[in-house]
Amino acid sequence: MKEIELTGVVDLHIHTAPDVRPRSVTDIEAAQQARDAGMQAILIKSHVTCTADRAQIAESAVGGVCVFGGLVLNEQVGGLNPVAVEAALALGGAIVWLPTFGGQPHTGVTVLDAEGQLKWVVREIMALVRDADRVVATGHIGFEESSAVVAAAREMGLRKVLITHPEWPGLNLSTKQLRALAGEGAFFEHCYLNSRDPAGLERITAQIRAVGVECTVLTTDLGQAGNPLPVEGMRAYIGALLDLGLSRAEVGRMMRENPAWLLGL
Repeated sequence: MKEIELTGVVDLHIHTAPDVRPRSVTDIEAAQQARDAGMQAILIKSHVTCTADRAQIAESAVGGVCVFGGLVLNEQVGGLNPVAVEAALALGGAIVWLPTFGGQPHTGVTVLDAEGQLKWVVREIMALVRDADRVVATGHIGFEESSAVVAAAREMGLRKVLITHPEWPGLNLSTKQLRALAGEGAFFEHCYLNSRDPAGLERITAQIRAVGVECTVLTTDLGQAGNPLPVEGMRAYIGALLDLGLSRAEVGRMMRENPAWLLGL
């Protein structure tokens, strides 16, 4: 069987070393593997620190592939911290994630105030991202919070909001909920990491069909020690989706054009 090509593919979600958790690849190794596979770009992510500066170093050291980073607004960077966001954006950060392991459903941290409204500091952060034409991703916040973020983004003119792995069991958003968010202009990220059993893959495929390839991106969320390397996971993901009936043009839209647009490539 011919190896699946990754020419021009963009992976917006790779976890790399150095990190506080064991990782299978360093920033440099992830960039080298992506370049050698012909990929256009990768984005390296950490739950505990900004990766925008590291991305610049990796891209410069490796060459031949674009490397991006970003910032997750967990406790380690001060939580919902506009100053940290300003710095990350100034360093070229492409995505600002709302709390992951510092947010719902992990510790009860929320982006909503006591009245159920979006906190003003979140709007301040979103305005910074909007003005830089970058991406706000929802991290691990739930549907109610994501709905408030997406509605505010539409009101504020923030074009790039990405719902982070809605199929992840910790979030478990329904197709109905995804349709509601799509109606407000959100994009959706579906990860290979959550597709590795038949039920997970079939659910992702059904949700892609429900909201459309036009607002979907496909990533790996790989880099964990013991899991496949990101480039291997991306090839497996493409093959599995093609086997389930998605066309090469549809997969290309979700792995090339859509993520490239989010990154401004």
